Amino acid sequence: MISIRRHEEGASAGRTVRFEGRDYGSQVSLFVVDADPGRGPALHVHPYAETWIVRRGDAEFTVGEEKTRGSAGDILVAPANIPHRFENVGPDRLEVICVHPSETFQQIFV
Repeated sequence: MISIRRHEEGASAGRTVRFEGRDYGSQVSLFVVDADPGRGPALHVHPYAETWIVRRGDAEFTVGEEKTRGSAGDILVAPANIPHRFENVGPDRLEVICVHPSETFQQIFV
């Protein structure tokens, strides 16, 4: 068994933790996002579907031409090869788990 403690895993300046499964014998990679209001990733694509689990806060998700809001407890899925992003649109921090069904991140910013 491999156990990774949040304080041991390197978080970026934006408090986002990056877990790339290949490094731990897993076929899943993920980001644990902790973003301030107005923050979120730039528009990007993957060759696989990405699943978002909103843990706290409010976000606007853009998938292709469609926009929708998500809040704590919501699960959203962006299909493969469709440009997508999200942004914290609430007044408080946003916590989202971004699940990538791949042992490595395959992400292209557009």
